[in-house]
Order: sequence, then C-alpha cells, then structure tokens
Amino acid sequence: GFGDPPQFSIGDCSTQRNLSKKGRAQARRIGELFRSKGVKGASVFSSQWCRCLETAKLINLGDVKELPSLNSFFRDNSTEDAQTLEIRNFIRTIPAGRPTILVTHQVNITALTGIFPSSGEIIIFRLTLGGQATVLGRFIP
Repeated sequence: GFGDPPQFSIGDCSTQRNLSKKGRAQARRIGELFRSKGVKGASVFSSQWCRCLETAKLINLGDVKELPSLNSFFRDNSTEDAQTLEIRNFIRTIPAGRPTILVTHQVNITALTGIFPSSGEIIIFRLTLGGQATVLGRFIP
C-alpha cells in the first residue's frame, strides 16, 4: 500500500492501512530469521501505527514498546529532521550486546540509512559514532 486513508487516527486501527495475511507471514518470518541467527530476545520498539505494532508483536522477540519518534512523517515531512535526530540519539543510548529492533516506516528508514527499502524489507544496520548508518544486511521475508 501507499500512505494512509484521509481519516487516519493513530489510536484507531479501523482508520489505518493494516497488515495483510502476507504481511503477517512476513513478520513471523522476520522473527524466525532472527532466531535462526541466535537472537533469543531483543528490545523491540515500534511506531504507534497499528501495522508496525502488529509486526513488532508477530516477530515475537520481546515486549514491544511504542516510540513516537518512529512514527511516519510521510504526510508531514516538517518533522523529519527532528525525528531522525531523536532516533539517532536514542540508538546511541542502547547498551552494547543487546539486540534492538526498531519497527518503523519507509520514510524513517530512508532518512536514517539512506536506503529506500521494499515493502516488508528489513535493514540490519549499526550506527557509527559519527552518526552514519553502516548497513550489515538486508532481508525481504
């Protein structure tokens, strides 16, 4: 899909574009991929959009915490710089050695990494001390 309906409301999934059966299967496969690589648990943070929260829960790697700075700025890109800076600063606070998963939107991923992901694609990256994203891998479930 592309964008959300005009009556979109964060707290009401019936007003949003939600995961399809294929999207749910992709989310489960993402969790399986991480588990196959030895990830047994992770800190999981998600945009407040229903499709992101559902994805985060379906990967089944840890309790999901909402993080508003992961919300899409597709409709209003005036918040892009502030949100991207907030996420970069958040990433810097993550303790070493604990896998962390951020579930967000294409515009956020592109702003953070410079990559335009496919629908459902995951980007595995490390943020350098200088703030640049070093891509470690890409996966389309």
